[in-house]
Amino acid sequence: MIILDKPYISDFLLRTLEKNKTQVILNRDVAELTKGWDLNVISKDAAIQQFTGMSTPLLYTNSENSISWIENNLQQTDLPVKLKLFKNKVLFRDLLKDLYPGYFYKGVSLDSLENIDITSFPLPFIIKPAVGFFSLGVFKVETFSEWEETVDAIKKEIGLIKNLYPPEVLHTGEFIIEECIIGEEFAIDCYFNAAGKPVVLNIMKHIFSSGKDVNDRVYITSKEIIENHISPITTFLSEIGKRAELKNFPAHVEVRIDEKGTVAPIEVNPLRFGGWCSTPDLAFHAFGINLYEYLFGQKTPDWASILQGKEELIYSNIVLNNSTGTEGKHIVSFDYEKLLAGFENPLELRKTDFRKFPLFGFLFCETRKQNMKELDHILISDLTDYISVG
Repeated sequence: MIILDKPYISDFLLRTLEKNKTQVILNRDVAELTKGWDLNVISKDAAIQQFTGMSTPLLYTNSENSISWIENNLQQTDLPVKLKLFKNKVLFRDLLKDLYPGYFYKGVSLDSLENIDITSFPLPFIIKPAVGFFSLGVFKVETFSEWEETVDAIKKEIGLIKNLYPPEVLHTGEFIIEECIIGEEFAIDCYFNAAGKPVVLNIMKHIFSSGKDVNDRVYITSKEIIENHISPITTFLSEIGKRAELKNFPAHVEVRIDEKGTVAPIEVNPLRFGGWCSTPDLAFHAFGINLYEYLFGQKTPDWASILQGKEELIYSNIVLNNSTGTEGKHIVSFDYEKLLAGFENPLELRKTDFRKFPLFGFLFCETRKQNMKELDHILISDLTDYISVG
């Protein structure tokens, strides 16, 4: 069963639901986003009735906006407890703290930031909302002298983003401060099957423009990335699944892996894959696999077959976050054609309402390994070359 909600439902997801006649709970006022699609819609009461007596139901949501619905209507299941455990980054750290002795993290309130003594904190460190989404409100602090400036920047950004998502998705009153985790960053789409075994559906490397960069701009996947990391990541996921007692549970997991191959957790995003239907669409573009069908069919990818012929190719999900320094309400237009001209094989462009969200859209691309410069360019671009300001 799936519960749909705003802000976005991709055509790929809707086609999948229509084709497979997957039971769909239409949450709140999302009917406008599914208009024209022949979906197998069930009512709220019918959905709740089906879940009665099921402690670990298989439920997926395209949007964390549905969290409040799940918390309010599925108390008879274990889902509200699991949602709280993973959405609150402090609770998640508590779950794994004995595996990473000495790792520093601390929960703080927004109101206390100006007065907190940070001189004993390890540098560099990250500060971000304890309940967050999409790298919103995330900052890296490298020197103690940056703290005052960082607090000002946090409060300015909070003023812009605090009403974008429900508090269950993005709560800007509480923050977590934690030491920087060493290593390369990866995002994983996966699920824990009915027996509790983790199934990896895709591994994406999150590349950054600099050590200071914390933005979600470019994620890449490839044969090499998956083959090199699937074994340690699966072992790591098994530990999380055992501790949290996860079954029938989809997730989008973020980790860092150091030079020794040690996997360290960043966060687990429950009951979904990548936000805004982004990473499931990337997996389909890259490897021709439908993550939703794998989840609901409890299938495991045959990676040896899937990755054949992919040796020289990189597939990317480019998040066109508004890094221009100009609020969307002051931007007249974004030149998407100019953007596309900078890539050798754009696969799909997905535009978004940049006046409502700090986001111009998503771009999925196929790139030859020898042409990584096109990804390097968009990685460091602040996108001002593509906007017109009124």
